[in-house]
Amino acid sequence: LLCTLSTEELFSLLKKEQPLYKELFARIIAPNAEGLEELYNTHAKRISVPLVVAAIIRFEMTICDQAVAVLHDVLPRHELIDVFPTVMPEGVDNGLKYVEQDGEEPFRYSHYVTKEAIEKLLRLKLTYKEITGKEYAAEKKSAVNKKQELKTDGKKVTKLGIEVSKDENYSEWYSQVITKAEMIEYYDVSGCYVLRPWSFAIWEAIQAWFDCGIKKLGVKNCYFPMFVSSAALEREKTHIADFAPEVAWVTRAGSSEMAEPVAIRPTSETVMYPSYKKWVQSHRDLPIKLNQWCNVVVGFFPLFFSYFDTISFDLESGDLQRWEFKHPTPFLRTREFLWQEGHTAFATREEAEKEVFQILDLYAGVYIDLLAIPVIRGRKSEKEKFAGGDFTTTVEAYVPCNGRGIQGGTSHHLGQNFSKMFDISFEDPVSGGKAYVWQNSWGLSTRTIGAMVMIHADDNGLVLPPKVAAVQVIVLPVGITAQTPDEERKRIMRTAEELVKSLVDVDIRAEADLRENYSPGWKFNHWELKGVPVRIEIGPKDLAADQVTVVLRYNGQKYAVKWSRIVDECKRLLEEIHVNMYNKVLAARDAHMKICYNFEEFKQLLDEKFILLSPFCGEIACEDEIKKASTSEEADGGVSLMGAKTLCIPLEQPKETLPDQCIFPVCKNKARFFALFGRSY
Repeated sequence: LLCTLSTEELFSLLKKEQPLYKELFARIIAPNAEGLEELYNTHAKRISVPLVVAAIIRFEMTICDQAVAVLHDVLPRHELIDVFPTVMPEGVDNGLKYVEQDGEEPFRYSHYVTKEAIEKLLRLKLTYKEITGKEYAAEKKSAVNKKQELKTDGKKVTKLGIEVSKDENYSEWYSQVITKAEMIEYYDVSGCYVLRPWSFAIWEAIQAWFDCGIKKLGVKNCYFPMFVSSAALEREKTHIADFAPEVAWVTRAGSSEMAEPVAIRPTSETVMYPSYKKWVQSHRDLPIKLNQWCNVVVGFFPLFFSYFDTISFDLESGDLQRWEFKHPTPFLRTREFLWQEGHTAFATREEAEKEVFQILDLYAGVYIDLLAIPVIRGRKSEKEKFAGGDFTTTVEAYVPCNGRGIQGGTSHHLGQNFSKMFDISFEDPVSGGKAYVWQNSWGLSTRTIGAMVMIHADDNGLVLPPKVAAVQVIVLPVGITAQTPDEERKRIMRTAEELVKSLVDVDIRAEADLRENYSPGWKFNHWELKGVPVRIEIGPKDLAADQVTVVLRYNGQKYAVKWSRIVDECKRLLEEIHVNMYNKVLAARDAHMKICYNFEEFKQLLDEKFILLSPFCGEIACEDEIKKASTSEEADGGVSLMGAKTLCIPLEQPKETLPDQCIFPVCKNKARFFALFGRSY
């Protein structure tokens, strides 16, 4: 039963002994499980072994034989049959099954339950009999249902359309949209997903647009290895602190343990900067402007510890912050993702800082010009900035349906922190002395696709912005029946193909769906679900009237257009749709963004899905207190929601006069600027 709990429910149990369990799990995954048995023997009364086993299964921890043996020895066998296949009693099925919990990925669990749980169920059955006077009987399934189950191999029969509302069950809605619209396919490694052509085309459009922009700035593409040695990571202690919990390690080659494990890059500072040191000898070798398009892999078992370290627990109050769980979510939180990372080096700080904001403008352009999403440019607070940088800039978007901010892309000025760490220096042409380079790094990932889905999609599926849609116009023959003369049918099909050619000739991405084994109604639903911006219908009546019927995905508008005007109309529509989609999201954001000076009002508006511009002192301790004090205990079905954090310090500050008092009423520091606060992804 413990293994069927959601992640947050599991952590709500673990948090009762948070420091102890944190140390216990560290020893469980340690080589040879050093100190595990001693720790358990010392604190046996405080440790729930079934709870430990549930966490091991939930987070798919790979543990050594010694750890299995220790857990096997201490396991209360009268309460729980061992779930480890290696030590199962002979002839006993371990009962591993796959389930889905709260929209998360399937995970393995054992159907064996504890003795205590069984006894509780028996007591409930007895109580039922005392109240009703009859034995409790589980609902029996008919033979027809059983036969259907066998046909479907126990899998849920799914429909073509979206079966849940975006407002009522957001998590399930998101999962259905990205799978039924053929954007992703689930994979048998937790946190990894197949990006299908429909979503990869969006990433290609982003790549092409952004690549063109950075090349105008003199940036060149390259590729560095994905592996980094532990020695190299050790040099980056200050920076890597933010990433070490999620570094994935390669420790075995074939059947042999590697003499020195290698990590898969978290980001590429430690991979690239040793080369920069070799390449920079003189100011004439600068600037270096490199970018690489690559994947990033983060560790999953150590991610479990990040729940303890930085996410789930407030170490003073012990509060569980629901919305800060890092559940694997396609495009948003994954074990592997695609991105670009730029790393540049300059002779002067001024040059470096100028580029930071040039890149930030390009990131804003990705959202505004391609994805039809308004963003706010700003700086991150001291608490939220990149750990190895002098300052971080960001573009922040707003998700209307749940009132959360989402970070869109970041451009960091690293100062000379890394150049001093890696000794990237040159001879100063004026003083003749040693000078360190000034560096930037900046990155944008496939998280952009997740933001686009969350913001634009609706209860009928995707709504694609025209500039990133793989298919901008879909042409469908309609009105063809068994009684339609063969010549007329061919004429409709031929007209559809001719229209597609005319559209493609003017660089509109168009296709015709000429499949005859699907009805027009099925095709309408299919292409609506996939979010194609414009649908054109051609039937016998349209041909007779020398026209076509146009249907717009984003607002459902349907109208007739004369054949002679359809190409120009499509060109106009694709521009208009982008503008209208952008304005719709902008209006929703602006309706839920407000200047706020009072902290009680601040908390109330936060629960009403607002993001808030409030005076802020900028101190890390104050931001921690704001987050703690604004956690909602009443919202979301009684489960606490995370408090507010600074999304950014907007570069364009409100015109209102900044008061001296920080938004947090007990703060004694003077407000320095308006900061944008909100709940976030």
